[in-house]
Amino acid sequence: MTYSGEVTVGGPADVHELKDLMITKIAVGPMNNNAYLLRCRATDEQLLIDAANEAHTLLGMIGGDGIASVVTTHQHGDHWQALAEVVAATGARTYAGREDADGIPVRTDVLVDDGDTIQVGRVELTARHLVGHTPGSIALVYDDPHGHPHVFTGDCLFPGGPGRTTRPEEFNSLMGGLETKLFDVLPDETWIYPGHGNDTTIGTERPHLAEWRARGW
Repeated sequence: MTYSGEVTVGGPADVHELKDLMITKIAVGPMNNNAYLLRCRATDEQLLIDAANEAHTLLGMIGGDGIASVVTTHQHGDHWQALAEVVAATGARTYAGREDADGIPVRTDVLVDDGDTIQVGRVELTARHLVGHTPGSIALVYDDPHGHPHVFTGDCLFPGGPGRTTRPEEFNSLMGGLETKLFDVLPDETWIYPGHGNDTTIGTERPHLAEWRARGW
């Protein structure tokens, strides 16, 4: 089956099969949050991005092999509703951006800074700290050696624009981070996996950067 990235709450997951990594996307909870399960093909180690809601659904997706770690992209409550239950059931290590960890009511085992790497088996993810949607939001970049990069952006980048900000300085900070850390360094083919809704690519969004700047959101 071809991966589309189009999932709905209560519906089936969608699986993006890469050579070294399997990415399973599922939608959960009343705010239609995306959660992503990453599985290293070489070792079968698994990592979960955003234990957002519906712990039973997430644990069913994780299966009997468990997860080694769970990354919370940012401190907003809709992204960690199931975190405590998932961690209790799996014993997973918890990761979050340093500046957001205090806003997550589950202990963060590893505080993440810009440029830090997180392993899932033999696969390496690089964290990019993006300030604006929250002080400590992180995106995770997988630079696939067999293809184009893949980026899990949380609520910092969606199809059609950056994540929500409330003040001009937050918007300018988020846009600056997105431009310098993602758009300036990643090719158009880069696949974007957001915290809600459908996927997109860097190339799809790149032509609209000036438009986003002009409108201020």
